Amino acid sequence: MTSKTDRRNFLRGSLAMLAASVPQRNAAQRVSFFPGFKPMRITTSGATINAVVGGSGPPVLMLHGYPQTHVMWHKVAPALAERFTIVAADLRGYGDSSKPPDGPNHSNYSKRAMAKDQVEVMTKLGFEKFAVVGHDKGSGVASRMTLDYPDKITKLAVFDTLPSPLLTYRNLTKEWATGVYHWFFLVQPSPLPETMIANSVEFYLRSRFERSPGAITPEAFAQYLRCFKDPATIHATCEDYRASASIDLEIDEADWNKKITCPVLSLWAERGNRPPAFRNAIDFWKEKAVNARGRALRCGHFIAEEVPEETLAELRSFLTA
Repeated sequence: MTSKTDRRNFLRGSLAMLAASVPQRNAAQRVSFFPGFKPMRITTSGATINAVVGGSGPPVLMLHGYPQTHVMWHKVAPALAERFTIVAADLRGYGDSSKPPDGPNHSNYSKRAMAKDQVEVMTKLGFEKFAVVGHDKGSGVASRMTLDYPDKITKLAVFDTLPSPLLTYRNLTKEWATGVYHWFFLVQPSPLPETMIANSVEFYLRSRFERSPGAITPEAFAQYLRCFKDPATIHATCEDYRASASIDLEIDEADWNKKITCPVLSLWAERGNRPPAFRNAIDFWKEKAVNARGRALRCGHFIAEEVPEETLAELRSFLTA
């Protein structure tokens, strides 16, 4: 039987070999998607967070999903910056943010830990109160922020997600499990998913976007691939999913009766992976939040890159109301 130590040594060795092929980039490349934005690296109590900041007006934090980076907002953030101060950040473990060690029970990749990072980022930038927009995994971090820091979050916009993975795990169907198979693949013990992904990173990454043909620009994909080729990113993003299947469920269960008190906008994909009974996502957000509204958009999962004009119109309306 392979020991835990043997598995860790195997992982370190295989990841070290892959790391040698990871290209680096300079600050000019980092901001090319966000003209006029300033690149920043902000040290929090648990990580170093990579972000770009631009615009003027009320502050808005924008958080990406899996397997992307802050670049996913490049079709929306520059226009929003005409009215708002936009902070587009990489979650810990993703993009060019640092990759902390796993922690007990995957705690360093819990949504609580990730939320704390981003609140500290905004505080260091001088924003004590702010709106937050999250897609996919970023929505989970954003909604956790509203529960752990209710006095700081003025508005919450969530893209193609439900209030908690508890709802998914409690209501699985064959159709849904097939659509979100990666939830169960990525939680397998290290180094199984890490090794399999590392063997064909580009193939795996392209498979995540295959239902959104043409939405991901070649330039954006190149940035996602550059970051995802880093073996530390592959491992950290697996840890994010492992946390979602363990410590995050415990935290969400303990807080299940807590209500989100700020206004909520829920946008979800009409062509998403959810089974029919769960496709009207606003019903679930109305149960979780005091004030929630939303609608489906005619697109797949990667909303901000598939229908940026509609996304921008919805966010402008919500954030200025």
